[in-house]
Amino acid sequence: MRSIKQPGPPLAERIQWVEARGRAFSFTLQAGLPLLEAARRGFAAEGFAGGVLNFGRGALGPFGYVMPALSKTGENAAFYSDTYRPEGITRTKLGSMTLGTRDGAPFFHCHGLWTEADGKTSGGHMLPDETVVAEPFEVEAFGIDGVMFTAEPDPETNFRLFGPVAAASTGSRTTGRAFALRLRPNQDFASCLETFCREHGIARAKIHGGVGSTIGARFTHGGVTEPFATELAIAAGTIAAGASGALEATLDAALIDYTGSIAEGRLVRGDNPVLMTMELVLEVLG
Repeated sequence: MRSIKQPGPPLAERIQWVEARGRAFSFTLQAGLPLLEAARRGFAAEGFAGGVLNFGRGALGPFGYVMPALSKTGENAAFYSDTYRPEGITRTKLGSMTLGTRDGAPFFHCHGLWTEADGKTSGGHMLPDETVVAEPFEVEAFGIDGVMFTAEPDPETNFRLFGPVAAASTGSRTTGRAFALRLRPNQDFASCLETFCREHGIARAKIHGGVGSTIGARFTHGGVTEPFATELAIAAGTIAAGASGALEATLDAALIDYTGSIAEGRLVRGDNPVLMTMELVLEVLG
């Protein structure tokens, strides 16, 4: 399987996880607010301090983002491009977000694909402090209680990365079990989730959120992304018994690589290793 050498030693525990409780809901992001504040208000209105969300068509402007890029210093296996600030209204196609905390304040990690006002299609990593909701749009969210995604230094990748950390319950109304996960580098995305579910007695689960990166990508439709540095969003995902009776992860993803090429489709099981991180929430259905 493909792998990329990271600057620091790998931690023994390859999946960072916390069991919690959660609930799915939808809400509308308010126009005129920074995307971070609009997301925070939507979760807070339902009694949650954090969680994950997915969205389709929306409108952003002003808007700032970065794309994946090669590392110029060698201090990281890959890095970010300079900041892009397209003029006018940017129309999103899809995206996924992790809403958590950094330095004690709300923060998000958000990847997506979009079309800029001049017709350019692009994607990447949205910047919380430079992105504003231009028109109201609906998102599908999953709030989590008893855990918070928290940005902390990660010696393996030499980045500050979101990971799930146990937190005091806020007494939010929840509907069932959930697991907040962060997958560490150089392990297959699907296989990781299948093994995790087997080990925790989970027969069926739905993925909410899904923000991270893979080492290139291989799709079931035959598409191949060769450049190793990507920014990826999960559009939909489930883990359930396949035809053989064994658990199989179905992962529909969209990404942009460091050359600016965009790819979408279902990821091949067993051939899509994590580059830096993969954050998501598993809602336990059975």
